[in-house]
Amino acid sequence: MEEILRQALVILRATWQHRRLGMLVAWVVGAIAAGVILRIPDKYEASARIFVDTQSILKPLMSGLAVQPNVEQQVMMLSRTLISRPNVEKLIRMADLDLNLNGKAEREALTERLTKTLTISSVGRDNLYTIAYRDSDPGKAQRVVQALVSIFVESSLGDKRQDSDSARKFIDEQIRNYEKKLQDAEGRLKEFKLRNVDLYTADGKNSTEHLSELTNMLNSSRLALREAENSRDAMRRQIVGEEPVLLPEAPGADSGVSLPEIDGRIDTQKRNLDNLLQRYTDQHPDVVGARRLIKDLEDQKRQELIARKKFAAANPGSSVSNNPVYQQLKVSLAESEANVASLRARVSEYESRYRRAVDLLKTQPQLEAEYTQLNRDYDIHKKNYEQLVTRRESAELSGDLESAGSVADFRLIDPPRASPNPVAPNRLILLPTGLVLALVTGLFAAFIASQIRPVFFDGKTLRDVTGLPLLGTVSLIPNEARRTKERTSLHRFLLATAGLVIAYGAGIAMLTFLSQRAA
Repeated sequence: MEEILRQALVILRATWQHRRLGMLVAWVVGAIAAGVILRIPDKYEASARIFVDTQSILKPLMSGLAVQPNVEQQVMMLSRTLISRPNVEKLIRMADLDLNLNGKAEREALTERLTKTLTISSVGRDNLYTIAYRDSDPGKAQRVVQALVSIFVESSLGDKRQDSDSARKFIDEQIRNYEKKLQDAEGRLKEFKLRNVDLYTADGKNSTEHLSELTNMLNSSRLALREAENSRDAMRRQIVGEEPVLLPEAPGADSGVSLPEIDGRIDTQKRNLDNLLQRYTDQHPDVVGARRLIKDLEDQKRQELIARKKFAAANPGSSVSNNPVYQQLKVSLAESEANVASLRARVSEYESRYRRAVDLLKTQPQLEAEYTQLNRDYDIHKKNYEQLVTRRESAELSGDLESAGSVADFRLIDPPRASPNPVAPNRLILLPTGLVLALVTGLFAAFIASQIRPVFFDGKTLRDVTGLPLLGTVSLIPNEARRTKERTSLHRFLLATAGLVIAYGAGIAMLTFLSQRAA
């Protein structure tokens, strides 16, 4: 550390030896810097503020019906891409900046300069934008800002209508394609239903339920057929039996004589009575009424048998075929035969339907899979078609909404105005900077001179630099004349330094006075 301090002191002493050269360089540099700073042309700034109002009343009203563009993002992107080469060239024409241009090179230079100096900045988060431009001519700066404001407003949402038309054309083409697909799917579905009409019943039941219903109906029809055949066979036995049942017999034989009409009713009422006794007691009105009806039917049967016996006794020579009861049995037998034939036809039809249902049930899984696939394709095409129609309506509403011009409202808060006083250069900052630059340059010049013409102040430094043995050193004892000369030189240096600082201070004071007077 001590060695470093010693070397620093040596360098400072060597630099101090060339202080007059350093001060001269500082004055020269200071004068040049002051001249340059004072000759920098004044820059006047023109600015304007624009507010973009994106809170339109149509936005909540059309929510869900029309496509809502992100207006804030579009405006932000527009502000960032507004200063493009085509817009700058358009701005040059609008602001009449090309009147004094000679050749393409000057136009290119002006375009590049405007691209670098034009500024568009966002103020906070309230969609407030500031457009600014600086130029030595305040009128030109104001024209440039006015032209840029016009371009900014005109370019707000310029191509959105064209984008909506292109989107609507694309959607219309897709709708036509899906209409054709939907018609083809409907045709295939209709042909499948016509080919397999047996899959569907009027009440909407599936094949399993339909087969179960056919099985029940077939069993019921077979049971009714057996009952009809048994009734018919009983009638036949009465008619073609060895002894006719219509002739009078011994007392007590009435119980073995059958009258189909009355006996059928008696059997029905007895079954009804059994059902009633399972739910009610003997004193229930329905039970009492059923028993009374059975008793009346039995009395009617006895009266009918008595009448037949009387007729047989009164006509002992009449044949069985001429007996009216016999004739009645023949008629009943014919009716039973017709009923049996009808039931046989019904059973045959139900059996045929049952077999068809069984055959259909075997192939039903494959048919159902084919139907499901057809129905799935139809549903997908229908869903896409409906969505496209909805999107087309939304696109039309969006286009109308954009044509209304109220999605975003551009308001000019502060019109383009050029500042009356120059905003650049800031000479109050540049002049102190020039003074510091002059002093640093003078110090650097003195240091360089000390390195070019080095001076040794002690024996150790001389011995280290030359590498030669040092026998001794001779000290200089200054006399009064030398001390006076050194004091004079120091005073001159201090006066020169103070003069440079005072000169710059006077310039700064003068500029401050003039700026306050102009304000």
